[in-house]
Amino acid sequence: MALSRVCWARAALWGSAVPPGPYVARKLQFVRSGLAWGAPRSSKLHVTPKTDVKSLISYVATKTKVIHEKYHRFLGRHFPRFYVLYTIFMKGLQMLWADAKKARRIKTNMWKHNVKFHQLSYREMEHLRQFRRDVNKCLFLGILSIPPFANYLVFLLMYLFPRQLLIQHFWTPKQQIDFLDIYHALRNQSHPEILSYLERVIPLISDAGLQWHMTELCSKMQRGTHPSKHDILALRECFSDHPLGMNQLQALQMRALSRAMLLTPYLPSVLLRHRLKTHTTVIHQLDQALAKLGIGQLTAQEVKSACYLRGLNSTHIAEERCRTWLGEWLQISCSLKDAELSLLLHSVVLLSINYTGTGR
Repeated sequence: MALSRVCWARAALWGSAVPPGPYVARKLQFVRSGLAWGAPRSSKLHVTPKTDVKSLISYVATKTKVIHEKYHRFLGRHFPRFYVLYTIFMKGLQMLWADAKKARRIKTNMWKHNVKFHQLSYREMEHLRQFRRDVNKCLFLGILSIPPFANYLVFLLMYLFPRQLLIQHFWTPKQQIDFLDIYHALRNQSHPEILSYLERVIPLISDAGLQWHMTELCSKMQRGTHPSKHDILALRECFSDHPLGMNQLQALQMRALSRAMLLTPYLPSVLLRHRLKTHTTVIHQLDQALAKLGIGQLTAQEVKSACYLRGLNSTHIAEERCRTWLGEWLQISCSLKDAELSLLLHSVVLLSINYTGTGR
């Protein structure tokens, strides 16, 4: 026994040729494999370079872009009409998302620096105003999509009634022109009613000089003459109090003015008056910010959008004519006080109805 133990010890120390037992062989094989492969395997599992992660992300992004381009080519070849709608819808979503991020950034800066709406720059004020209107329209679609399987019906309604349910981001270029013409035609329907109301209130004006100015203004409008800023500003006292002040307007007149401002007229008188006051105040604040910025700083699209908001169908009018008209509007708006905003509200009709180039 002692001799065999010595032999086993010598074999362990000097690597004797005596074969070990099966258990010892398996243990030695496990230790050797661990020494041979343990370190590299551990480095691959636990120490991953950042370059590998970046290359993987780049590879996935490249493949995704290739698949996306192939899908676009497939739609363009086999479903051209659907491809046009799909492209407009995707671009509209991107623009709406960009508008949402910009609006959030503006609101965050307002909260951090304690800035009010009227203290913003013109472009920031206009962006928030337009984004609020777009969100209200999208919110209506969101409410319709709440019931189960109603989203399929909403898609059908969006396709059938794009003007009523979709914002301008999702209109085709042709639809933008056609729909703006339709909206302006709806505004034009209210113009005769507004001018007729101005004629009816002439006997209610106490000052004889103001009566004469109002009569002259109505006569010019009926003859198709575009009034000057002096013709309109001469009547500012009539629109600050009775009979044409904001708080003295009749329900029928407020409904006609709401249609002229592209606001819903189907509300109680109290809400109509509040909406007209709010909307006119926002436009007055925009005018003051625009006067500081300068019309020359606006792009052609910004000029046309500003004119359309204030009652002029700028879709078919040259840019220079739009800039001239907008300059006249600003001269009137910046001369008015808060109590005279009813005159600014009526100027939506007075300045646009006979302006050269409004007809198609």
